[in-house]
Order: sequence, then C-alpha cells, then structure tokens
Amino acid sequence: MNAKDYRFWILIGLVLISGFSQGMLLPLLSIILEQNGISSTINGLHATGLYIGVLIASPFMEKPMHKFGFKPVITVGGMLVILSLAIFPIWESLWFWFILRMAIGIGDQMLHFGTQTWITATTTKETRGKSIAFYGLSFSLGFALGPLMTRLLSIHQSLPFIIAAILSLFVWSTLIFIRNQWPEQEVHSAYPTTSLQRFVQTAKIAWVALLPGFGYGFLEASLHSIFPVYGLRIGHEVDTLALIIPCFAIGSLITQFPLGALSDRFGRKNVLITVLTIGSLCFALTGILEKSIPALFILFSLAGMCVGSLFSLGISYMTDLLPGNLLPAGNLMVGIMFSIGSISGPFIGGYYIDALENISFFYLITIVLVIITLAIYLQRPDRNTLTTDHSSQK
Repeated sequence: MNAKDYRFWILIGLVLISGFSQGMLLPLLSIILEQNGISSTINGLHATGLYIGVLIASPFMEKPMHKFGFKPVITVGGMLVILSLAIFPIWESLWFWFILRMAIGIGDQMLHFGTQTWITATTTKETRGKSIAFYGLSFSLGFALGPLMTRLLSIHQSLPFIIAAILSLFVWSTLIFIRNQWPEQEVHSAYPTTSLQRFVQTAKIAWVALLPGFGYGFLEASLHSIFPVYGLRIGHEVDTLALIIPCFAIGSLITQFPLGALSDRFGRKNVLITVLTIGSLCFALTGILEKSIPALFILFSLAGMCVGSLFSLGISYMTDLLPGNLLPAGNLMVGIMFSIGSISGPFIGGYYIDALENISFFYLITIVLVIITLAIYLQRPDRNTLTTDHSSQK
C-alpha cells in the first residue's frame, strides 16, 4: 500500500470512530437523563450542545489549518474528544455534561474539518465521488454502531464512555504514521486571503453545494427527534418506531458508495437532482401512507438509499466548484450548514406538528427537499469558477 492510500484509510478510520462516539452519545445521554427524571424538553435542548460546539468553533479553524497544516488540527480535535469522553464519568452534572458535549462538538468539528479537507484536497475529480462516499459511509457506519454501547449501561454507567475513549485513543494514535500536509496556499486576486473574504467568496461560488449539507442535517435530526413524537401521535407503538427509524440509515449505507461512483461518471449535479427528486417522492408518499407500518419500512429504506448520501454528495459537488485554496473555507461552511440544519430541524418540526396537527409531518420534509432540488436544478454555475482538479496536493 502506497503512502497516499495508507493516509486515506487512516483518515477514514478517524471518521469512523468520530461517528461512533457521536452515535453513542446521543441515545446514551438521553437515556441516562431520562432515567434521572430530566424532562424531555431539557433533554432535547441538552442534545444541541454538540452542534452548538460545532458552530462556536467553525469560524476559527480555517486560519490555523493554513498556518499549521491538516495533521495538527486533527490531532487537537481528536485529543479533545478523547479527554471529554474520559471525563464524563467523573462528575454527573447537567451543566458539566453540557459543556463536555460542546467540547466534543468542537473536537469533532476539528477532526471532520481536517479529514474532510485533506481528503477533498488530495483526490482527483475522477475519483472524488468514490473517496467522499467512503468518508460518508465510514461516518454512517460508526454512527449506526454507536447506539449499541447503550447496552453496557446495564453493567455500569461509566463503561460506554471508557470504552469509547479507549477506542478513540487507539485510532487517533495512528496519526503518528502519516506526514503533515498543508492546504493550497496559492493567492489569486479573485480569491482574497482573509478568512471573512474567503467565506464570502466561497458562498458566492458554491452556495448551492452547501444546501445538501443543510438538508441532510435537517432531515437526520428531524427523523430522529420529531418523527418518534409524531409517530406516537398517529397511533404507532414505540417498539415499531424504534425499528422504522434505522431503516433510513441502513438504506444510506447500501447506496453511499454506488452513488459516489455514479456521481464521478454522470456528474454531481445530475445525481443530486435525481436522488433529491426520488427522495421527495418517497416522503410525499410516506405522508399519504403514514398509517401503514409496511409502507413506512419500505419508504424509509428507499428514502435513505436516495437522500441518505446528501452530505457526501454535497461535499463532492462543493469540491468540484471551488479552487483549491478555498477548500478549507468550503468544508467549514458545509459543516456549519449541517449544524444549522440539525438545530433548526427539530425546532421547526416540533412547531409544525403542533401548529398543523392535521397535515402530515412528512410533507414538511418533502417541501425542504423540493426547495433544495429546485435551487440545484436552476443554478447555472459560472464556468470561470469551476475547477477541474486538486491533484496538485497529492
């Protein structure tokens, strides 16, 4: 295995363990707080700590990456996650745990920003879709495996945190085997050098490629936090809902890599429009057939197979549109949009099902997906802003 491939798989392993820690924390802390008598409202607000951490840290990461390179950013982020996981069992306090959640959000954002930018900056356009698909697949797999750690609560409450910290430390330690690299530093008058100017320029060029990240965050958070409430209101059992929700994630695991390969062949924009259109139809049908349990299983799986890859496809599309020296800013903005979607999804979804009791919750998701589809379809990118390759960073 050559050095480039070795580095790629180490970065993929880091993304996997990051997804694992996030997938563990969400249900684990929710269960612990519920068992301690914390109200569902406070429990839900507490869960936003991770995404608040992401938003707090995001504006300050691009400049250090340009100065110190990819590896130091990933190293510090991984260390912050490991220490936070290890500290959880020390003191059981609502506010202390909220601060640790924010710290993990900051660390995870540093880790994702570093690995995501490193991968996108060192892949060619011809293989970018498949490479980012591996990135999305590894995070989704880790996120799906994480909730299994809740079973360890029956042994001891501290055990899941300790095991997750040890696993994270083991994977994080593999960073010592790869050499540091820096993002593209070339300066061009069209792409200014200050962080704020780079963010503005990135938004002008690739705003449409940021929408899938928002849409995926909105979708994932809404399905995990609001659908269970809505499902109970329309008469479904808790055990049934617990089996339906994972169908979306399972569907995304099946098609993550094939869709990435198809986007390399037929173009990111075409694949995005196709999966968004089919996904919109799936959720529209779900709204019509929401009382049917078999229909929910089938349609959730089909929707996951289509729009479960929105995040990775959006990253690939963004990378196609931006020049190399704007990739760090672009990757940061994708993460910010995902966090905004993750925070706004449960809030808007909760208000929607309270205010519009007789209108299916799935129509809200359909509307969001349709708006993103139309924006991508109608966007006519400036040919002068398109990039053809970032292989100079290999």
